[in-house]
Amino acid sequence: MESTTPATLEPVRPPATKHVHHDLPPPSPPRRRRGWIWLVVLAILAAVGYWQWPKLKTFLPGGDTTSQATAKGRGRGRGAGGGTAEVVAVRAAKGDIRVYVTGLGAVTPIYTVTVNSRVTGQLMKVQFKEGQIVHQGDLLEEIDPRPYEVQLEQAEGQLIHDQALLKDANLDLDRYKTLIKQDAIPQQQLDTQAALVTQYEGTIKTDQSQIDSAKLNLVYCRITSPITGLVGLRLVDPGNIVQATGTSGLVVITQLDPISVIFTIAEDQLPPIIAKMHAGQQLTVEAWDRENKTKLAEGKLETIDNQIDPTTGTLKLRAVFGNEAGKLYPSQFVNARLLVEQKQRVTLLANSGIQRNSQGTYVWLVNPDQTVTVRPVTVGTTEGDESEITAGLEPSDAVVTVGVDRLEEGGKVNAQIPGENAAPGKRGPGKSGGGRPGGRPGGGQPGGGQPGGGKPGGGRSHKAAS
Repeated sequence: MESTTPATLEPVRPPATKHVHHDLPPPSPPRRRRGWIWLVVLAILAAVGYWQWPKLKTFLPGGDTTSQATAKGRGRGRGAGGGTAEVVAVRAAKGDIRVYVTGLGAVTPIYTVTVNSRVTGQLMKVQFKEGQIVHQGDLLEEIDPRPYEVQLEQAEGQLIHDQALLKDANLDLDRYKTLIKQDAIPQQQLDTQAALVTQYEGTIKTDQSQIDSAKLNLVYCRITSPITGLVGLRLVDPGNIVQATGTSGLVVITQLDPISVIFTIAEDQLPPIIAKMHAGQQLTVEAWDRENKTKLAEGKLETIDNQIDPTTGTLKLRAVFGNEAGKLYPSQFVNARLLVEQKQRVTLLANSGIQRNSQGTYVWLVNPDQTVTVRPVTVGTTEGDESEITAGLEPSDAVVTVGVDRLEEGGKVNAQIPGENAAPGKRGPGKSGGGRPGGRPGGGQPGGGQPGGGKPGGGRSHKAAS
């Protein structure tokens, strides 16, 4: 094969290029700006997690372990796991406690009277002062008696007139009786005269009743108090005409001593009350103020209503109180406490020593070797600042009341029990009379922090009143 070689080499021109415009995406923001945004988001999530962690950790499998570890860490800083924690304790003791049934009630007067006039006339005088205590029979108001005095005089005059007619009729009757024996008059005339005498005797009785009615109206012109009680604001001023048929009244009188309280209880609480009433026992009822802080009066249960309200399942009870001091006022709201039973010689413990969590109630028990342990307890009746312990404690057992937030199972403590001398050499390193247990200087008795208690076995902390 033969190859042909060109004689002359011509320069080769590059093909013409066409300029094609492509739509390029906008430049991406710097990576540094994206990094700041992520940092802000992470900071917000961290803050939310920090504040919500006490609520969220209970849903995690290891939540209790974390709380326990935290509690231990706190304890190491103040004596636990190497030191002695300063705490305040109280001993369980034998005592009596009362069982109450409580209910909301209102002070209700036994008697409330709206005084009305029994006669029609002008109100002349008001003999009482508003807000005054009046007694039964005291004069309250006077109505103009003159019209009724005139009626009395008329009735008395009519009586004298009719008595004269009767006397004359009796004389004629005696004459007719003599003449009838002589056959001088017919029998019919005698019978007519006897009937006339009887008619006049009836008229005399009618006249006498008119006199009595007029005298009674004169008595009604002087309005007196029907009961002993407190007078309210007067409803009619002197000078007005009052009607015997009026319904608005002249004044309202309310009895204050004795006074009653009507309160309600649940129907489930009724059986023991009925049993004691049928046995002839008088049950004591205490009346406390709205805030349930001040005892106002003490009385007796008077009666029980005859039916249960089907809409609320409650029953009304009435208790009667002596109210010499006037602490109970009509329509006043009170808290009623009905004493049903008094338990004697039971184990009592201060409420501040009882801790609670989702598993129940427990206490931090101080052992004789000055170590603490968690002891589950069963709480019965609670009255005031003490509770009955039905199981879990014995009398004279010491229970921590202040400083439970620094305790762990088996930790060493120096328990200060009010009224008992502290063991020598058990004080913390702080100054005498210090504040919080653990030796911080300050003034006052130990226990400056808020008390609390860990969950048995290392759970969330619970606060209790010190």
